[in-house]
Amino acid sequence: MTDEHEGQRPEDDAARLGLVVVGEAAALHSGDEAALDASEQNIRDTIDEMIDEPLTERQEQVVERLASAGGTLTAGLSGALAAQTGRSVDDILEGAARSVVWQQRLADQRDAEHGDDHSAGHGQREDAGGQQREHRNDDGRDED
Repeated sequence: MTDEHEGQRPEDDAARLGLVVVGEAAALHSGDEAALDASEQNIRDTIDEMIDEPLTERQEQVVERLASAGGTLTAGLSGALAAQTGRSVDDILEGAARSVVWQQRLADQRDAEHGDDHSAGHGQREDAGGQQREHRNDDGRDED
């Protein structure tokens, strides 16, 4: 690993990628060509910033397509969930972004509790969605 990436945690990289995927989903739902172009550039820029060594052209294409496919899946699922719950797609995507950030915070807490040992808690998954469910009323909607 290069010095540039020294100290970066996989959880932080995963959170960045998760937010890129949510951004791609938001761009897809917007239907705005400029937003889609910006999102695709954001995917490329984020990946370029995370890698230690240059990817081959094929590897780069695969990684970009994976991120784009993740955005497509997120867009489809958020649209379906919005239709089922009567909420807006924007609300659903905002909740997805909050879950990504919440998961990163849980990883930060876990590291702090275990003296920044990155292996501590390895294999355990936190329920990031739980932070949203805690604030729901009886009909499943967020309480204000």
